[in-house]
Amino acid sequence: MKTLCLFLLTASGLAAQTLVEIGTKVDGLVIDLRYTTADNFFKTAFYPKTARALLRPNTADKLVQVQMELKSQGLSLKIWDAYRPLAVQRAMWKTLPDERFVANPAKGGRHNRGAAVDVTLVDARGVELQMPTAHDDFSEKAGAHFNLLSPEVFKNRAKLQQAMTKHGFVLFESEWWHFDDSDWRQYEALDVPLEPREAAQQK
Repeated sequence: MKTLCLFLLTASGLAAQTLVEIGTKVDGLVIDLRYTTADNFFKTAFYPKTARALLRPNTADKLVQVQMELKSQGLSLKIWDAYRPLAVQRAMWKTLPDERFVANPAKGGRHNRGAAVDVTLVDARGVELQMPTAHDDFSEKAGAHFNLLSPEVFKNRAKLQQAMTKHGFVLFESEWWHFDDSDWRQYEALDVPLEPREAAQQK
């Protein structure tokens, strides 16, 4: 796929684990990994600033299809989170051991499998559309089916949900921004780094 850069990531002598990097030029896709800074619920930067947005190849293909459909409507996806190493999952679990919002690292979550994304919508200028809450708002209002919303917000959330589910993603009940690849069960949880090898070698 020309719009994706393929990486083979090998973990400790095991068979190569394949993830792909979602580039910032995939038909207007916007990358804004929230955990590269402390601007998140945990107030902690869990990812290096050089972190890449990675997904399983088939999950990435589905996301590209979503983006192509939205692009025809003058909209784009903004990615807040994608693949998440198990080491980060363990750190998050220490702060918030609640499976409604953070997957138990002992089981491994969808993000750890490279088969889930946190996303929202932006317009042609890159401005985020109004949604029920900000990212990582662990309140009732963040629920995928919470209905006490303004007509505009309800419409925006519905547009995102319809586009994602049409192309093979499923809703996550407690977080309107989180979508799982319907095939996530076929993947194993990984703990490979998010930063480019070149950056790691320079340290």
